[in-house]
Amino acid sequence: MKNPHMLEADGPVSQNADISRRSFFHRATVAGATGAAGLYGLLNLADAFGQEPAAANGSANAANPFTSGDTAILIAAEIAEALAVTTYTHIVRTPGWFTRLPDDDQGYLFAARQEEMSHYLLEKSATGQDAPFTEFYYPHHMFTDAQTTLNTLVTLEDAFIAAYLVGVRYFSTADLRVTAARIMGIESDHRTLARSLAGDVAAQDGGPITKITGLQGVAENVHPPNNNGYERTLCLTNISQAVDVLLPFADKTAAAKAGFNTERAFEFKPFTPHLATPLGEFISFTGC
Repeated sequence: MKNPHMLEADGPVSQNADISRRSFFHRATVAGATGAAGLYGLLNLADAFGQEPAAANGSANAANPFTSGDTAILIAAEIAEALAVTTYTHIVRTPGWFTRLPDDDQGYLFAARQEEMSHYLLEKSATGQDAPFTEFYYPHHMFTDAQTTLNTLVTLEDAFIAAYLVGVRYFSTADLRVTAARIMGIESDHRTLARSLAGDVAAQDGGPITKITGLQGVAENVHPPNNNGYERTLCLTNISQAVDVLLPFADKTAAAKAGFNTERAFEFKPFTPHLATPLGEFISFTGC
């Protein structure tokens, strides 16, 4: 196993008519109804986000510095980061194609796991509560088939980038918007690096992989891996659209309807992250 020190601390989908955003947020509310704003607004916000988000944001106060819209975005981000941590954890811990990648490729995946955990803990510190979903579902052959894993990984990073851009657009304060942009930049790194290792997949694992299909459903050449001149918004204009992408990963019924493997749920296990350098750590919401 490469980089054992990194393991010391344990880890567009169409909307389903039967699993609505309302039911998704309702389950989130029931699962954990404490913390910033007590998640009191999520059930109604699921509908309100169909309107102009600025009009549905609610108001902040001294006791709660976040608007209801801020809280909804932060909770969705927590779920996304818990999913990301779970994904990277099982990539690096599943024997097979990953273990045959070059050391630098393996190092990227280990480091990404640490970074996503750091993002999760930051958002948890803001909301005051754990993610309401702690088990996730994936497509069949996830983690064992390199093509499936990379397609899914890039799909998720596409969604994370677009979701944080929603935060850049609608968070109520400059500090939150800058923080969303800072996290989005790291998710962009992850997308590019995931595409860059496709050519290093061993022949016995179906490599080299030449095309990866992300959230837009288009098989794109992996060369160049940094194939964006501008980050893709995917036309997401509110956080409920990002929730549509998360539903099959977080909800068993939605997972089944998406054709995912529902025989096994993968548990999110938080840990204490160790980032590569202090220069790249959070520091503060102002960035200084």
